[in-house]
Amino acid sequence: MSKRLFVIFAISVLAGLVLAACQSTPEYECTDPLGCVTYGPDEPIRIASALVITGPDAQLGIDSQYGIEIAIDFKGQILGHDIELQAEDDGCSAEGGQTVGQKIVSDPTILGVIGTSCSAAGVPMAKIISQAGYFMVSPSNTAPALTDPDQAWQPGYLRTAHNDKVQGAAMAEFAFSELGARTAAAIHDGDPYTEGLANSFAQAFKELGGEIVAFTAINKGDTDMRPVLNSVVASGAPDFLFYPLFTAECALITQQAREVPGLENAILAAADGCISDAAAEAIGSAGEGMYFSGPDISFAGSLYDDFKARYREKYGSDPISVFHPHAFDAANMVFACVEQVADQEKDGTIHIGRQAMRDCLYSISGFPGITGTLNCDQFGDCADPKIAVKQLQNGTYVQVWP
Repeated sequence: MSKRLFVIFAISVLAGLVLAACQSTPEYECTDPLGCVTYGPDEPIRIASALVITGPDAQLGIDSQYGIEIAIDFKGQILGHDIELQAEDDGCSAEGGQTVGQKIVSDPTILGVIGTSCSAAGVPMAKIISQAGYFMVSPSNTAPALTDPDQAWQPGYLRTAHNDKVQGAAMAEFAFSELGARTAAAIHDGDPYTEGLANSFAQAFKELGGEIVAFTAINKGDTDMRPVLNSVVASGAPDFLFYPLFTAECALITQQAREVPGLENAILAAADGCISDAAAEAIGSAGEGMYFSGPDISFAGSLYDDFKARYREKYGSDPISVFHPHAFDAANMVFACVEQVADQEKDGTIHIGRQAMRDCLYSISGFPGITGTLNCDQFGDCADPKIAVKQLQNGTYVQVWP
């Protein structure tokens, strides 16, 4: 080879090497129909919670918050990324759900939501989250409407909590078959949870052969419950009075019911919206012997033992309410789906499709959790529903059924 040809060859090889060096790795192309969330090598995966963490029902949401935090502790990292939780307050209200939902979807770095605590907040938030292409998994929304496609269900909404169709039927069975009640009254406050559960109870009680003598409502925030209680008696003093309300109103009805002639011997009962240390304190001695329906985790095994040990170590108390295991399970479902659907680059960057996350969550089957084996249907009911009835004994909720 002549010197001139050698120089030309060397230049061409060098130019090829320079050109190759200048060509960057092809940029990732997201083909997910709802878009992708991308986290760089050192960026945490960001998840929001939307739970009631202030006000009279705060222990309901704080307890679930602890469940998520413990799930994060147990998991550590996903695909080499830390997990960051952005905690928001759903206010246990439609207004709170609306506000927090809009805040969350304004941040494109948030992958999805674990929440809400309360069904009233869940209804508006589900719509906002759905329209933005996010997902949400609630640990404690139990209103039947939220997974009913003819009512409030929205694509991207799921829950690990039971459906109150199950809880209402269980409480009716307990009242009719275990306590021998033949007449009952139900009181709600217009909230999707309280009204849905009261209605499910009433329907199931009638199907068993019982009579609903009154189905009525108070207003959230009422303090004088006597007018409504007197109207219940006027309809026919019931054997069983069921009021699945939240802490403040639940405590007031309990305290005032015994002052109303005709209710002296009525069996008083509430539900999981009124199961917490704060609720027991608010109710006081007036609630001695009353009943509460809620999730049953008496069967839970070693995973729950480990969970409770971490709960005590981290927060200095036993669990303060009842939906912490549902929040733990919800978080772990999300983590499992991230691992399944994320595309990971060589430098550690990950891309997570929003529709892929929804598809994964809805397809969950045989998922082992504290609350049982979870299987999600097409409308987001994932729970392995088991209901227990507890009795307030000396300020402590003691399971008495099954």
